[in-house]
Amino acid sequence: MNYEETVDYLYRCVPMFQKQGSSAYKEGLSNTHTLDKHFNYPHREFKTVHIGGTNGKGSTSHTIAAILQAAGYRVGLYTSPHLIDFRERIRINGEPINKQFVVDFIKENRSFYEPFSPSFFELTTAMAFRYFADNKIDVAIIEVGLGGRLDCTNVISPDLAVITNISNDHNQFLGNTLEEIAAEKGGIIKSNTPIVIGEYTPQTKPVFKRIAEEKTAPILFASDLNYINKESSYMSEIGWVYQTEKYGELNGELGGIYQLENSNTVLAAIDQLIKTGYSINTENIRFGFSNVTTTTGLMGRWQELQQSPRIICDTGHNVAGIASIVEQLKLQKYTNLHLVIGIVDDKDVNGVLALLPVEGRYYFTKASVTRALDGSKLSLIAAQHKLKGNTYNTVKEAVEGAMASAEANDLIIAGIIKSKVQRKINTPLTIGANIVVKKFLLAGL
Repeated sequence: MNYEETVDYLYRCVPMFQKQGSSAYKEGLSNTHTLDKHFNYPHREFKTVHIGGTNGKGSTSHTIAAILQAAGYRVGLYTSPHLIDFRERIRINGEPINKQFVVDFIKENRSFYEPFSPSFFELTTAMAFRYFADNKIDVAIIEVGLGGRLDCTNVISPDLAVITNISNDHNQFLGNTLEEIAAEKGGIIKSNTPIVIGEYTPQTKPVFKRIAEEKTAPILFASDLNYINKESSYMSEIGWVYQTEKYGELNGELGGIYQLENSNTVLAAIDQLIKTGYSINTENIRFGFSNVTTTTGLMGRWQELQQSPRIICDTGHNVAGIASIVEQLKLQKYTNLHLVIGIVDDKDVNGVLALLPVEGRYYFTKASVTRALDGSKLSLIAAQHKLKGNTYNTVKEAVEGAMASAEANDLIIAGIIKSKVQRKINTPLTIGANIVVKKFLLAGL
């Protein structure tokens, strides 16, 4: 098989949560331990930083990776999901995993793993660890896939663990209360290993403190310490301008209101890494914050794809994420608002729709995953929330409908979509000559 055939095999033959939902979820670490032993425990050959939480994991992971790269470390980065190409999940110093490695990994190991049928995420985690070890990285930033306690990334022994925040998502696996979700995500807290908590609630803080005490893990609540002066920091046309006491003024490339808390968490994490012996200076931090996308390849965080009409994509995918996006919309200037929308059926559909602005023009469609609601059904539910618009059979048709309707001063929230939209985009973030992106705003994980 060539690379394209190999990736197609992975999507077809290995259960993938992003596409199939709960039927692809495998609770427990039995398969992970089997794979780990087979590949000779590759994660033991490099340092790791473990990033969990409900929202903000991707931004936090990529920013920490960018800072460590600026400090001269050879950095592995394992995140999910991918937006365009499977190889985005596994990177070294921003470069996606080698295609031939993917092909060879599957070809050489199929006879071993197919009898016990690991999930897509279990197999790709093993692939990432082996790739990082073979390429002799210094440190890997490992993003939790789902939860924490039973997530297959939880075999590592990190130098630092980070939990960004807790909100309701994947309740069918993690629990129906914030306390239950915090306990699952707090499962990445390790004995005698520092843990940074980004944001907390009255329900979650006691859970984290209890687990940390049981594990004798030093715990730091970043939001209590205010590494960033939130009152004097502000958003400019090109991103955030953060005011900090320790590092002075930092220019943050990533947009979105939610980056204020994410960035505060990042600085807390970097402070802890320095205390554990990492060599990171102020200039490394400045460079990392201002060059996240070019250094690591991150996409989809309040990302502007076009200016006239303005098109913004963002990977917010649950009630908390959408709430942040709605707050961000209040700060934007536009004549009319257009929203391309599709939602998977294991999300809080009514919770999401209740947050969205009624003055928007909606383009309902089916997200490009098996778990997605039909666009017509979504339109009917949306009508109960006074959201009005048209229904489209495909993502491509919905996005093209929004682009055809929008005037120069309008704003389109098109998120990240799967189909190719044949239109030139004058932006350095363009992929080739067209927007070629894969998931959209409310398609969710």
